[in-house]
Amino acid sequence: MSLEMEYDCPECDSSQFWKTAYMEIHLGKKTKWRCSDCGYGFIRINGDISTADA
Repeated sequence: MSLEMEYDCPECDSSQFWKTAYMEIHLGKKTKWRCSDCGYGFIRINGDISTADA
């Protein structure tokens, strides 16, 4: 899995996010992402569940 990804930040105009944490949980792979410009972050589980959509 890559350490960076392209995602449109809802807080600023950046689209560069960095992986800040990763772990296996009972639901699958939990990954924390953080915007490189403003620090906005979200969590994605298995690529399907995301706190960014909440």
